[in-house]
Amino acid sequence: MEDRDLPSVGDHDVKIRVRAGGICGSDLHYLIQGRNGDFVIREPLVPGHEFAGEVTEIGAAVTAFQPGDRVTVHPGRSCGHCRPCREGRPNLCQQMFQMGSASRLPHMHGAFCEFVAVDESQCHKVSDDLDFTIAAFAEPLSVALYAAQRAGNLMGQRVLITGAGPIGQLMALAAKRGGAVNVTMTDIQDPCLARAAKIGADQTINTATEAGALEQMAKDIGGFDVAFEVSGATSALNDAIGAVHPGATIVQVGTLPPGPQPILGNRIMGKELDVRGMHRFGNVFPDAVACLDRRQIDVSPILTAVVPMAKAVEAFKMAGDRAHHLKVVIAF
Repeated sequence: MEDRDLPSVGDHDVKIRVRAGGICGSDLHYLIQGRNGDFVIREPLVPGHEFAGEVTEIGAAVTAFQPGDRVTVHPGRSCGHCRPCREGRPNLCQQMFQMGSASRLPHMHGAFCEFVAVDESQCHKVSDDLDFTIAAFAEPLSVALYAAQRAGNLMGQRVLITGAGPIGQLMALAAKRGGAVNVTMTDIQDPCLARAAKIGADQTINTATEAGALEQMAKDIGGFDVAFEVSGATSALNDAIGAVHPGATIVQVGTLPPGPQPILGNRIMGKELDVRGMHRFGNVFPDAVACLDRRQIDVSPILTAVVPMAKAVEAFKMAGDRAHHLKVVIAF
């Protein structure tokens, strides 16, 4: 940790006293590997993009917020002018300002600090009785809800989710909310799969110890209708390609390793699969906030630890221990 100057507040800015910030897989990638996919750290970076807090100061032109408001924050700010923005896909903005990201230089600092200043448009009010640690789930829940949206209509569908980490667990909740009749989750960690079963996964498969189980299940049901690859493992994507039926949809949610990957392209062609990417999230952030604020989606089973800021290094170690933890939140 280090001391930094307090952020200044522009006319349209809101200063927030950060109260809770979730550690994301991308934060771990930056710490351990020095990169997150194609985004490489080239200078010091303050991480953190899943957070909630209390408004302490507002700019002269701010009208929607007052000091004392409790908010969760959309970590991205799109330009509104480029082609993706004009087409209603702000998550693909060519000039995106994304907190806690090394995608641009200078890097864009995140919210793992006591105070941040953000544009008024990024803030979303939450109820006084919604815990900050739960409000901080708005960003990762948005990822899952957007992935479900990318898949299309999930009503009555049989869904496969490869990867039972935090986003995988949220993906299961999003799929169920979308009407999926059956959700099967795979992973190589039994503790993660046990938690998945508790939040509502209908079947779980450890692909490291249950050889052939996924293949047999896919055969028995005639193939899955939709698959979400969330683990970021090439082998899991290939598992999904093999497990869905011809004409099915696969959404790539996890960040695959950089460089060429041995993907079963001929099966994609031969089965005429729709393989869709998804990047961050589209316009679903308000929906995620509403789901949390109205208690429509219960994310509390995914929260496995809340660690004070003074023990942030320990918190990162805990977040990397998938045998014991899913979502670890730092309290500021």
